[in-house]
Amino acid sequence: MDFLVSAATDIGLTKTVNQDSYDVRVYRTGMGKVVFAVICDGMGGLSGGEIASASVVCAFCRWADMRLPLLCGSGIRDDTVRSDWMDIVSSCNENIKTYAGMYGTRMGTTVTALLITPVRYYILNVGDTRVYEIGDRVRKLTRDQTVTAREIELGNMTEAEAERDSRRSVLLQCVGASREVYPDMFFGDTKDNAVYMLCSDGFRHEITEEEIQRYLNPGVMTDPGGMGRNMEHLISLNKQRGERDNISAVSIRTFYGEGTEQRCVSAETERLYPQYGESAPTDRLYPEWEPLQFALEAELAFAESSKIIE
Repeated sequence: MDFLVSAATDIGLTKTVNQDSYDVRVYRTGMGKVVFAVICDGMGGLSGGEIASASVVCAFCRWADMRLPLLCGSGIRDDTVRSDWMDIVSSCNENIKTYAGMYGTRMGTTVTALLITPVRYYILNVGDTRVYEIGDRVRKLTRDQTVTAREIELGNMTEAEAERDSRRSVLLQCVGASREVYPDMFFGDTKDNAVYMLCSDGFRHEITEEEIQRYLNPGVMTDPGGMGRNMEHLISLNKQRGERDNISAVSIRTFYGEGTEQRCVSAETERLYPQYGESAPTDRLYPEWEPLQFALEAELAFAESSKIIE
């Protein structure tokens, strides 16, 4: 199995900073090509949301660069991925809280991570960033951790009512601002000739699943440039309809064939953590690891250790 990947993001209509961060990369391994993607939506009402989101993206990218090749060699197990990813979330939650406390502020982020192998996918989710599987129909693979999603599950609200509810973006938990974080995990069989799409909540508030299927189905997602243009069209529709939040999406097209290694990374992640930029080599699975500077500007550094990722 092979993969095409693309990504698109927009600051939105009212924000002065894009607090969304993402990264997606394709690896050649002994078990065939695999793709790893992660997207985070920094908390809009909390200071430094872009720092929180970029730091969590880079924590997961470190796992993908250094741990994933070992798992591909020995065999990827659901319980191993669950344990590894839970540990990353727990560590990031504590590190972000510690850092924010030092500067007398609060910050947090959602996180949705996706690993796709030729036979199986693995998803972690905290908050309301999502993963969709798009083929003949649109299937949501994650469950929002929001007040309105809980009300729907309890039978107190319909999905239509939730879309109009003022609490639709109120999270039950997030990384960096919750005492403990309990991620949801999802596993399933990878489909050929499908599109897997990760997105922040700003991408899907003002568009319908029918529009997502029309513009992101595998029949029209046939090359990275066209994939990007289709996502940008949906971003434009969101903005035309009044979406105020940052808007980001990552798409992964599965197919059988021969392609090349690819990488897409958000500008915010690249600015804060240049070693994960698009200019970084794609064929090195065990890169030199430099301590990550957890900072909004160069002069901000994490006390003593000067890094946020353990």
